[in-house]
Amino acid sequence: MNKKSILCVALAVTLAVPPQGFGASHREAPITALDHKADITDFYAFVSYDDPTKVTFLLNVDPLLEPSNGPTYFPFDDNIQYAIRIDNNNDAVEDVYFLFQFQTEVRAPNVFTAAVGAGTGINAPANSPAPVPPGTPIVPPAITALDGSGSEGLNLRQRFTVTMVKNGISTQLTNQTGAPLFAVPTNVGLRTMPNYPALASQGIYNLGNGVRVFAGTVDDPFYIDLGAAFDSLNFRAGAGGGVLTPAQDADDHTNTASDAVSGFNVNTIAIEVPIAMLTRTGTLAAATDPAATIGAWGTTARPRTLVRRSPLSAASSGSFAQVQRMGNPLINELIIGVGYKDYWSMTEPKDDSQFANFDLDPLLARVLNAVYGINVPPAPRTDLLPLVTYAPPIAAPGTPAGPVADLLRLNTGVLPTPAVSRRRLGLLAGDAAGFPNGRRVSDDVTDIAARAVAGVLNPAFNVAPNNRIGDGVNTNDMPYQETFPYAPFAQSGRNRRHTDPGEAGCTMNAGAPCPID
Repeated sequence: MNKKSILCVALAVTLAVPPQGFGASHREAPITALDHKADITDFYAFVSYDDPTKVTFLLNVDPLLEPSNGPTYFPFDDNIQYAIRIDNNNDAVEDVYFLFQFQTEVRAPNVFTAAVGAGTGINAPANSPAPVPPGTPIVPPAITALDGSGSEGLNLRQRFTVTMVKNGISTQLTNQTGAPLFAVPTNVGLRTMPNYPALASQGIYNLGNGVRVFAGTVDDPFYIDLGAAFDSLNFRAGAGGGVLTPAQDADDHTNTASDAVSGFNVNTIAIEVPIAMLTRTGTLAAATDPAATIGAWGTTARPRTLVRRSPLSAASSGSFAQVQRMGNPLINELIIGVGYKDYWSMTEPKDDSQFANFDLDPLLARVLNAVYGINVPPAPRTDLLPLVTYAPPIAAPGTPAGPVADLLRLNTGVLPTPAVSRRRLGLLAGDAAGFPNGRRVSDDVTDIAARAVAGVLNPAFNVAPNNRIGDGVNTNDMPYQETFPYAPFAQSGRNRRHTDPGEAGCTMNAGAPCPID
């Protein structure tokens, strides 16, 4: 390929980046700042790395979970309906969706914590106070299973159901073994859960027809210097001061600033679905086929009525009302104004044209211009409007554009990128399988989106420093998995570590200290 062709490809690639800012949706709106359980932190959709005939979706909720925060930790909310929705005919209305609901059981009401266990169990010693005689079982064996033998110490346990709705027909998807579906509990620590990866792997279930599901607590795969971003974009000079050097930008595996999300967990719902179950043709479509591109988003909803019945437990009733939604990262957090965030959260993507003014003149671009003196395109930012429709280079030429709508669009015909070639900057770096063609757990949406707001979608602004804006956090604090569910399993409550500014180990607990300034 000659230099002219490379430039044309690069310019086409930049036209795919959505209009966003510096973070995922961790407590972004007033309504979810007060309702963490219903807060969608991130939404992912990508062609499965090890099986390109399937798509994996991850819906992450309940932000910044401190792994050591017992005794009941962070179960899913029984009163929330979690959903993953897919549009396959370009009208921004779901054609296929999956509903998830949880049911909590407390198996030992007198035990003070959600999980307890050690070795083969611990009995009362010889000096046990009366009336408990020596030899009486006190601590159950370590937790090695989600059900049956080895699960005795799993006190707070959650089952869940999965319902697929397609063409108006609801089908409950069940475990192929006939056993219940259990959510994976958080990683309490080595004594209680001596082989946590093996325990968590038991939570991967086959639902038939090639569908797999996992629900539970995992390491939060998102990464960002969150504190610097929200201190009026006060990025650290030691990490490039908001504009990365060419070497910093090219290194996808080293952080030069601290990851504010390091050491935190999140609750995830992951489902892997054959592509043929999602497309409007019911087939595995080629990337050049308009049917190959789908739009996806996640929602949380609560019953409309909640009655506090103290001292009895609260009772919910009525139809479900949407609390939060998320397609692309960052739209609600840093594009939509605070006075509109709750309303945006409760509306539907098909009605997003009412928020177009936020895209035409995003305040964040003016903040970048004011704080750093970076030249940004003038309003109206019409360069941003085509990015919330079905358009090339994500969708094939000839694909109906559909209405302006916040959907995470994924061309299911684009093959996954091998790990050795995968780039954190996704399409901006020529990695066709990366954000905003869907979103993988490793994609650096912070840097990609910041550059879009700075104007790199306009060729005249696709220059330094606009195309090297970054926070200095280029990777997660834990290695990702290369197979379903892809997010790292939960961090240990006993041994977790948050990497802070000034501390050693800026990248995966190794390397130089993270800069303070």
